[in-house]
Amino acid sequence: MDSLYGDLFWYLDYNEDGTLDISELQEGLEDVGVIHSLEEAKKNFTTEDVNKDGKLDFEEFMKYLKDHEKKMKLAFKSLDKNNDGKIEASEIVQSLQTLGLTISEKQAELILQSIDADGTMTVDWNEWRDYFLFNPITDIEEIIRFWKHSTGIDIGDSLTIPDEFTEDEKKSGQWWRQLLAGGIAGAVSRTSTAPLDRLKIMMQVHGSKSDKMNIFGGFQQMVKEGGIRSLWRGNGTNVIKIAPETAVKFWAYEQYKKLLTEEGQKVGTFERFISGSMGATAQTFIYPMEVMKTRLAVSKTGQYSGIYDCAKKILKHEGLGAFYKGYVPNLLGIRPYAGIDLAVYELLKSYWLDNFAKDSVNPGVMVLLGCGALSSTCGQLASYPLALVRTRMQAQAMLEGSPQLNMVGLFRRIISKEGIPGLYRGITPNFMKVLPAVGISYVVYENMKQTLGVTQK
Repeated sequence: MDSLYGDLFWYLDYNEDGTLDISELQEGLEDVGVIHSLEEAKKNFTTEDVNKDGKLDFEEFMKYLKDHEKKMKLAFKSLDKNNDGKIEASEIVQSLQTLGLTISEKQAELILQSIDADGTMTVDWNEWRDYFLFNPITDIEEIIRFWKHSTGIDIGDSLTIPDEFTEDEKKSGQWWRQLLAGGIAGAVSRTSTAPLDRLKIMMQVHGSKSDKMNIFGGFQQMVKEGGIRSLWRGNGTNVIKIAPETAVKFWAYEQYKKLLTEEGQKVGTFERFISGSMGATAQTFIYPMEVMKTRLAVSKTGQYSGIYDCAKKILKHEGLGAFYKGYVPNLLGIRPYAGIDLAVYELLKSYWLDNFAKDSVNPGVMVLLGCGALSSTCGQLASYPLALVRTRMQAQAMLEGSPQLNMVGLFRRIISKEGIPGLYRGITPNFMKVLPAVGISYVVYENMKQTLGVTQK
């Protein structure tokens, strides 16, 4: 084994100076198909460079590989349930289930194919070692995270359900960097699609008054009434509420997760869905800002000078209760959205893995973004009538001569006067903003992660 590692060292040492630098490590590993990004190379290099001199000498290189091999051996044995020296698809399924992740045997076979070098549909120790040799992975949980990242079978990537963070990420500060990157991405995405969002709200609130409130006519009316800048009316509140909403949602999710699982138990799909869809905590906290966002979006030029003025006038003329108008339909819409979004996303990913994964089980960015956009659209479609009623309840005090109806009364009124299509007014601009919102937020999120020094999972 020492001979094998020695040969590898001298193969990577292109300039034959007895040390390896970052460029040699990256270029050499890319040549043998082990690593594919500068970020991964840097992560390996930092792990291996014990004396932090920016280079790896022969002793450091050998020490790293021997230490890493011991950890890989333990991980291999923990997966090899029947101790026959080989990992089979059924053993992968069993091990993933203990970590709260359910996959089919066919999907497990796809994982095996990515590691299996001799085509036997089993992985022996040599294949396992060669595959994970230069991935800085120390135990079975990290290997599962590597698979989840590289194969696209990770669960719970929902707009409602927060991301999972390991203890190491929490201790190192990676978690807040990821949340900050997500917040900035959300702000840019919301601002970019704000005109469509305001048009959706206007069609939800005023759609019943005029059949001319279509997309083109709606933009014309808004620009005529308040100029180009009016297209972003209410966006400030929408952006400001990202920070408290994310913070409370993350805190609440962690608390609910602890209540639903015993100490040391892994969080499964069901627990993630229940914890994530208990969004009432975050919604209760930031809901007054939702009401102000709607009021500002529907308002006429000069009606409010800003967020503070809007809050002051609502409190003065309508009382504290006005800040929670529409709260019940909003709350009722969380569960169907979260459940359908998550279920459709998992269904689409499983379908891709079962039907299109051949040489690789990694679906790629475009497939994952497409799955996310489609699942989000399905979730919105299911919960949209409740969202429309919520918006009208938030804004009905601003409409002259409009009766102040509760949720049931509004449903009855909309169906009797506008029919079922009335429950879906404004859904076209809402769907139009999904793809650009997903694309923009992804690009900004990835760039912000690099800027903030977030390491890849």
